[in-house]
Amino acid sequence: MHCILYLIVLSIKYSFSDGKQDNMSTDKIALVTGYTGETGKALVKELISNNQFKKIILVGRRKVDYTDNKYLEKTEQREIDFDKIDDHAEAFGGADVHFSCLGTTRGKSGAEGFRRVDYDYVVGIARLAKQQGCKHFHLVSSQGANENSYFLYPQVKGQSEAAITKMSFDRLSIYRPAVLMVDRAESRTLERLARTILSYTIQRIAPEWLTTPIDVLGRAMCLNSFTKDRPNVEILDNHAIFRLAEQQSNSESDQSKTTNEL
Repeated sequence: MHCILYLIVLSIKYSFSDGKQDNMSTDKIALVTGYTGETGKALVKELISNNQFKKIILVGRRKVDYTDNKYLEKTEQREIDFDKIDDHAEAFGGADVHFSCLGTTRGKSGAEGFRRVDYDYVVGIARLAKQQGCKHFHLVSSQGANENSYFLYPQVKGQSEAAITKMSFDRLSIYRPAVLMVDRAESRTLERLARTILSYTIQRIAPEWLTTPIDVLGRAMCLNSFTKDRPNVEILDNHAIFRLAEQQSNSESDQSKTTNEL
């Protein structure tokens, strides 16, 4: 009886909640590219812990040696060569939703390498995902993305957005986070210290102003796969990303409270 009452309460709550989330268990399959990067890692962690996804397909240059049983049970890794992406079309099949977290920086890869990854690879991934029947494509872009910019970084990001938008996915979600707050493995000690101080200061004063914690971005992307009544093409700025992540946190808190009351 308690179980039935609990399900009724949840059904009523989410029927009238903002965003109209479907929080019941489903059999969705997600595909993630860029899963070895910091944003990708945070996203995969969210997907693994979400029972609405029965399987997460990871497509990349190399496999990751996971030891956690949850990862071993729910993930399937597919190795490809992004420079020969058309030879791996089938690797992008079998998923309901695709998350593109692939990206690099000019400082790390040079101008040519940056354009190759953030435009050629990313647009190629979207093209094959579309061909393989993907209905909902999530793209991690950047704050200030503008295909007409004089600066390389926002220009390439904007060009990728424009090219993928023209592919006419049933649904396209573009995320434009601010500066991603993450401790990268290659960061020096002083850089990490500076980032920690900056993060603490901004999070205390204006948490949504200049930064986006990667766990917040990953949580928002995961949740948005189940948010209904959204436009076919949506661009989510930093404030929208925070709102989505908070919506999930509030939902989890309310579910816990309802369970305790019952």
